[in-house]
This record gives sequence, structure tokens and C-alpha cells, in this order.
Amino acid sequence: MIEVNNLVKVYRSKKKEIVGVNNVSLNVKEGEIYGIIGYSGAGKSSLIRCLNLLEKPTSGHVKIDGVDLTTLKGDGLRKARLKIGMIFQHFHLVSSKTVYENIAFALKAAGKTKAKANKRVLELLDLVDLTDKKDQYPAQLSGGQKQRVGIARALANNPKVLLCDEATSALDPSTTKSILNLLKDINKKLGLTIVLITHEMEVVKEICHKIAVMQNGEVIEEGEVYEIFSNPKKPLTRDFINSILQFDLPEQLIEKRKGTIIKIQFKGEIAEESVVSELFQRYQVKGNILHGKIEYIQDTPLGIFIMELTGEASEVKKAIDYITSKTRSLEVVHDAA
Repeated sequence: MIEVNNLVKVYRSKKKEIVGVNNVSLNVKEGEIYGIIGYSGAGKSSLIRCLNLLEKPTSGHVKIDGVDLTTLKGDGLRKARLKIGMIFQHFHLVSSKTVYENIAFALKAAGKTKAKANKRVLELLDLVDLTDKKDQYPAQLSGGQKQRVGIARALANNPKVLLCDEATSALDPSTTKSILNLLKDINKKLGLTIVLITHEMEVVKEICHKIAVMQNGEVIEEGEVYEIFSNPKKPLTRDFINSILQFDLPEQLIEKRKGTIIKIQFKGEIAEESVVSELFQRYQVKGNILHGKIEYIQDTPLGIFIMELTGEASEVKKAIDYITSKTRSLEVVHDAA
């Protein structure tokens, strides 16, 4: 659906050049929700704006539904953009127009008749649950309602792709969740391909199928969301994940312990099994759970336990071998020996 090949975006001034996007290649499948995460300055906003040529790439290619946008100009590019909707962090609604008029404006610009535009606007208001707000102005709406108008406007011309530029960053946590639920619902109902950028890993965990992590204009890690959460490769990715899962214990707490401290990760169905209780039945060891939680990534459980084991060294080793065989993901954080 979306193919990005060797994309480069360089911003030039008289005194210097800044590389916003540095040789990025991505593939997004049809119907996928694809997240791009990075801190401020990572290049994610530049990248997403290159996908519909709001920013013209310095080099490289962007293909959407088989069409190379970088080869288009004028009417050809305008027609291609009709199939790419976009929503923004700060909504970008016209304050002097009603909710109805803000959505209808996108249809008028595309040359739709008044009758067709009216029918489509009413459909969209129902989709985003704003039928009762159609005659109100943006100043009368909450942040979440404004973003719903933005989503309806972006969907006006039946796009195949929806680009989300920090779409929830200006919203409180509760409203963010409702907007993400709406995007998931739209993705399922319409089969819409969604690309969103964010600096919040919680957003990725909640909605995305795949993720790319950006740093200094480059994609440094990419993959299925569950695999990235359960096995991050890069330090930056681990930082993002630790910000919401909090895997690690304070060093001073570890130093006070006399037993062997292990970190166990339970992936998928094994997270819901009684591996730890079976451990204590099988081996002559005692355990003190120092930290433990189960997160659900796209409805699949990911369990993390940090536990202190005490007992004879041979029994502790047997216990560690048993857990390793069950989970295949165990790290000795502190060895009592």
C-alpha cells in the first residue's frame, strides 16, 4: 500500500543544511496501523509530511497504492492527495465555520455537488458521533470533539490512507483513549490504512500493528509491535518501552539482596500460566517477587517479573533452568554467588 524507498529530506538555508529524513525505507501494508515514534527532532513529522508531499522530498520515492507521488505535479498530485487524509495535533479547523461546514468544505474543494456533499457529511457526523454538534462552532467544542471533526473532514473524500500527525498530543489521557478507539473502529470498518506519528509509547501499544523507531532522521528499529515490546534491540527503543512498563529496579535495592535476582519475561499464553507457583512446588527454593505486572499488547499478554530466589545453589540453578525452558527469556540481574 505505502512504499517509501531511500527517502531523504534536507532543509537548506544560506548558512547550513539540516537533514530531516535520512535515507528512510518503509513498507506499510493495506489495512495496517503503522506507528512512527521518536523524540522531538527525530524526523518523524518531516517523514509523514513527505508521504503526501506537503514536504517535497530531496530524493527518494513515495508510492501509495502503486502510484509514485514524487513523479506527480499539478492536477495529478491534487487527485492523488484526495486519497490521503490527514489529521493534525492542533486540529486546523476554520473557526468561522460550523462543524457541518468544516467537513463540507473538503467535499466542496473536491468538486462534489451540494446534495452528495450533504449526504456524505451526515454519514461522517454519524461515524464520529457528532450528529448533535453539526451546527456548533469549533470554539464550542472540547478538544476531543474538535479532533473528531478533523477525522471526519479527513475522511470526507473516502481516502485509502489516513495520516495522523501527533493527533492525540494535545488531548488528556481519557480523550486520547476515545480518539484511539475511534481510529481503531474506523480501521476495522473501512479497512483504512493508518500511519501515525507520536512520541508516546502508550499510543503505539494501544493501537498500532507495526512500529518504526526514529532517531536523527533515521529508522533505527522496526517490526511488529508485540515483538518490539518483548525484545527491543536499541537503547532508545528500550527507553520508550521502559517509560510505560518500568522493567527495572533501583540499583540500591538490588545491592541489599542476598539471593539471586532474576528478571523473567512471559510472552503470549505462557504469561497466563502458573509457572512461578509450579516452580516452588518442584524445587527447594524460596522466592520474593520484587516487581511484577502483565501488560496487554494488542490483546496479547506480556508478563514481567523480577524475583529473588534463595536456597541451595544447586536448587536455585535447577529453578533457573526450569524457568528458562518454560519462558526462553530469563536474565540473571544479580548472582548471589
